Amino acid sequence: MNGVTIRQAEASDRAGIRRVEERAFGQVFEADLVEQLVADGDTVLELVAERDGSIVGHVLFSRLGIEAGDARFEAVALAPLAVDPDFHSQGIGSALVETAHARLKADGERLSVVLGDPAYYGRFGYAHAQAAGFESDYQGEALQALAWGEAPTTGLLVYARAFLAL
Repeated sequence: MNGVTIRQAEASDRAGIRRVEERAFGQVFEADLVEQLVADGDTVLELVAERDGSIVGHVLFSRLGIEAGDARFEAVALAPLAVDPDFHSQGIGSALVETAHARLKADGERLSVVLGDPAYYGRFGYAHAQAAGFESDYQGEALQALAWGEAPTTGLLVYARAFLAL
């Protein structure tokens, strides 16, 4: 991670973020998702990893609702996490997630949900067991959650509108 700075994303970072998302995923879908989440105002936290003035990594957490009867609980959804392929295996993705988690916890967030590789996200404490009781179109082993405090374990996951295109 030599020479890499993790910081809050800024409006001037949009082109660099798009480039990282497209390179990391080999398609435009995730980059389009990021742009829509930002445009819709559904972003809770967005960080970039910067090296030598260039964006080399990006993570976004959007607002996620959990509905259980008449009750509604606010959580966050981690999606997407991207690191430029030229900078893989340098700890950048881990630094982005760990920095984001610390900020989210400090801001009072109590639950984060991710859809991804259990082996990778398990390193940060995400587990399917924490998410198994939720109703979701994405329910399965890849749906994982991480609680930082008292949080529901059942209910319907309501993602931001931008995810409807998935």
